[in-house]
Amino acid sequence: MSGEHGTGDDVASEAVGGETVVGEETAERTTPGTGQLLGTIVKRELQTVVRTRTFLLLAFALTIVLLGIAWVGGGVTAGYVPTTVDLLTPLELLVPVVAVAFGYRAVLADKRRGELDVFETYPVKPWQIVGGVYLGRAAGLIAAVGIPLALVGLAVALTGTQEIRIFATHTGADSPVLFARLIVLTILFALVVLAVAIAISAIASTTRSALALGVVALIVLLVGADLAIVYGLGAGFVGDSSLLHALALSPISAFRGLVLETAVIVAAGTGPQTAAPLASVLGLVAWGVVSLVAATLAVRRA
Repeated sequence: MSGEHGTGDDVASEAVGGETVVGEETAERTTPGTGQLLGTIVKRELQTVVRTRTFLLLAFALTIVLLGIAWVGGGVTAGYVPTTVDLLTPLELLVPVVAVAFGYRAVLADKRRGELDVFETYPVKPWQIVGGVYLGRAAGLIAAVGIPLALVGLAVALTGTQEIRIFATHTGADSPVLFARLIVLTILFALVVLAVAIAISAIASTTRSALALGVVALIVLLVGADLAIVYGLGAGFVGDSSLLHALALSPISAFRGLVLETAVIVAAGTGPQTAAPLASVLGLVAWGVVSLVAATLAVRRA
């Protein structure tokens, strides 16, 4: 986390609380609950996000880029589904960058300042540290990704033709519900990448190594996993019948397939199946859970 938040001693002291004096001679320290510990760390992370100008600039830049693409591509006036199609590829590229920026130094900064050592003197467990850091950064990331997309949806609602301003109740109709699915899936994708970034920050020992690992993670997420699936398909390791399930192993392919399956093809009423929805969701969740477990183990060893 950046140097703008309080020290680990401040946070741990706030969570643990003061002493309760009984009479004039006895005192006991109040043991905080898990919720209080998590809440304290989450609060600190939220303060860090708000105070860090880089995060605000990223959110602003993402807003400008998405609105610009939607406007230039004509999706704003054409409808929610055309806008979704216009934004899908940019989201695949930009969301991982924003998510990694939010998380690649989150735990590392505490480690370098010795705050993790301070936490060890209090009843704060590694999973609580990782969970609090993740939840705090996740709240900021949800706003940084969700607000720009919501503004794009609002632009479509205000500038689109009367025919598209309806809520679809059957296949073939454009609808803000479909665009809402894009927003939800994009946030899910962003949270998964954030978990990977948190793991990187817990494993790395220096800012330079964290940055290098962040770049490697982006390469793997953006192209590496897909290339591995393509290679497996060409080599015969992945059959045609299992391709959709194999794509669920790649976060970006899982995200792309879910968007096309639930927000684009469903509106067209016809088209090839682009994802196994359940497998894709499970694949994304697995990436997130494994990353957070790895981060917790790294903090425990620190």
